[in-house]
Amino acid sequence: MKLVILDRDGTINHERDDYIKSPEEWVPLPGAIEAIARLNHAGWHVVVATNQSGIGRGLFDMAAMNAMHAKMHQMLARHGGRVDAVFFCPHTPEDLCTCRKPQPGLFKMIGERFGVSLDEVPMVGDLPRDVLAAQSVGCEPHLVRTGQAAAMTDVELVDLRRQVPDLTIHPDLSAFADFLILRDRKAHGEDGPVSTHMGEFS
Repeated sequence: MKLVILDRDGTINHERDDYIKSPEEWVPLPGAIEAIARLNHAGWHVVVATNQSGIGRGLFDMAAMNAMHAKMHQMLARHGGRVDAVFFCPHTPEDLCTCRKPQPGLFKMIGERFGVSLDEVPMVGDLPRDVLAAQSVGCEPHLVRTGQAAAMTDVELVDLRRQVPDLTIHPDLSAFADFLILRDRKAHGEDGPVSTHMGEFS
């Protein structure tokens, strides 16, 4: 089973300082929906692992979050794509749970649900806590320079690479998808270009 794990806010959709609280506020990043669809078409099962402390803070409820994800699923369906499951942590940092990234709980749930080892499963996010959590369970860590990572300095990136030596950095989710698909084709001796990169990055 070809499994890939994605962060949500800042990786798939635009992030907000005041949290994403409604479907109207859930807005995909340029090319992100198409990138997930391309991964699906190349045989990858996509799951999402996301911290959603806005629930624990009382900023929105499960109905609102389900509506956000219904919007995401509908947009994906129009491109022939899908997310198999969304795993989320509703807790605040003060709850000291084991599922809030960088803790490994969400990833362990994914491994148990799909009955797979997480060793070398690609995981991509826009925050150090995403890649640190990925590394802690043996996933292959990737960072996208969207969301909060767009503001990371060179010094911060060097420090993160020191903590996560196997880290690969991409401009955005489209570039990550292209990288994964091309690498997989080469591993199987297949030639041919990857679909047009739809992402934008500056």
